[in-house]
Amino acid sequence: MASYDKAFESYKKALTTAASVAASLMLVRSVVNEVVPYEVREMLFSGFGYLRSRISSEHTIIVEKKNDGFTNNHIYNAVRSYLATRINADLQQRLRVSSMDENDKMMISMAEGEEMLDVYEGTEFKWCLICNDNSSDSGNGSGSQNEVSFEVSFHKNHKEKALKSYLPFILATAKAIKAQERTLRIYMTEYSSEWSPIDLHHPSTFDTLAMDQKLKQSIIDDLNRFIKRKDYYKKIGKAWKRGYLLYGPPGTGKSSLIAAMANLLRFDIYDLELTEVNSNSDLRRLLVGMSNRSILVVEDIDCTIELKQREEGEGRDKSNSTEENKGEDKVTLSGLLNFVDGLWSTSGEERIIVFTTNYKERLDPALLRPGRMDMHIHMGYCTQESFRILANNYHSIDYHDTYPEIERLINKVAVTPAEVAEVLMRNDDTDAALHDLVDFLKSKIIKANEVKTEQNEANNQLDEKKDNKDSDKN
Repeated sequence: MASYDKAFESYKKALTTAASVAASLMLVRSVVNEVVPYEVREMLFSGFGYLRSRISSEHTIIVEKKNDGFTNNHIYNAVRSYLATRINADLQQRLRVSSMDENDKMMISMAEGEEMLDVYEGTEFKWCLICNDNSSDSGNGSGSQNEVSFEVSFHKNHKEKALKSYLPFILATAKAIKAQERTLRIYMTEYSSEWSPIDLHHPSTFDTLAMDQKLKQSIIDDLNRFIKRKDYYKKIGKAWKRGYLLYGPPGTGKSSLIAAMANLLRFDIYDLELTEVNSNSDLRRLLVGMSNRSILVVEDIDCTIELKQREEGEGRDKSNSTEENKGEDKVTLSGLLNFVDGLWSTSGEERIIVFTTNYKERLDPALLRPGRMDMHIHMGYCTQESFRILANNYHSIDYHDTYPEIERLINKVAVTPAEVAEVLMRNDDTDAALHDLVDFLKSKIIKANEVKTEQNEANNQLDEKKDNKDSDKN
């Protein structure tokens, strides 16, 4: 009993001492607030904070949503996009789900107070989303507002890595994410010298493109190499652009290839209709109005406009000055060449120029040389490999009993991928669609033979008439 009383007295004495110390601290704090100037108090508190930071091994960086409470913080949005790709939904107990509209995909992000661990180059960074409901002074009538910020904590030895490597990596990753998710646009010429945009939702990709795999891969490699060579183009003194000529019969997939290039690189498309452009000066204005990271397309360049050979104008009689003045109001070959590869071509960077034609031989050689059209891509008729891609696209199959016969027939007749695709789309039943394709190819072979026979007969009749004329002369 005596020991119990002794323990109770000790506890009572300790409690009294603690209360006395707390009262003394409150008194000291009150005196300090009354006597010590605000600037001195701030210096003392900052000194205590510095001492605590020197003792602690953990450092923290705060990324606020607003800059000075007004403008949006770009780094905050980048962190939010980046962390959304790193979230493990199985580990996080609370998640935030949002969407811009009913057609937009859901975005999963961190909820307030939740923590998430990210590892970058072997270093751990712990993220937390903080949301403080701070009430403003009652006198200003502004009410309350939420202060939202991300906080990332890490060991103090990795502070330089966090500022000079980790955060720049997050910004670059967020930029790439934004480029992948943004809606592409296609621009059309309007009023001769202006661009009019609409959203581009063309679904073509290199996976669905009906093209031989070797050629397809060479195009992909060339595009990927191009976008990584900014410093190289600057080093050699050339504009950062690349030209592609797509040539071949109609229906061989030239437009689909352009859309696949845009979807791969996430580049906007500028569809230049030369017949809508009145002069070389308007052409230059269109070029200046293009954005970087874009694809300029001039389809059917052999027939959209008559481009006079440069040599034709050199020997003209001076009496034709009226015609020459009229010609100045039209797009000329020289103007187009300067647009593609001259001084005006350097007004932007990371651009791709694509010409398409059904008849490559009709184009002026000046348009075709390297530096203007760097890669010539022949878009040919349907092959066995491209047929299998189409069959997989439209009916999700890798093989069918009709494949050997279809491939044998494809080798015998010139049929475009567009024609094959049209037949495959006519019927949802795979067996029926493929048998329809067999019948279509057979009928196409019969028609081709009939045309060939008619041509032979016509040639024979011409030869007979020629022989008769020769005999009459003799």
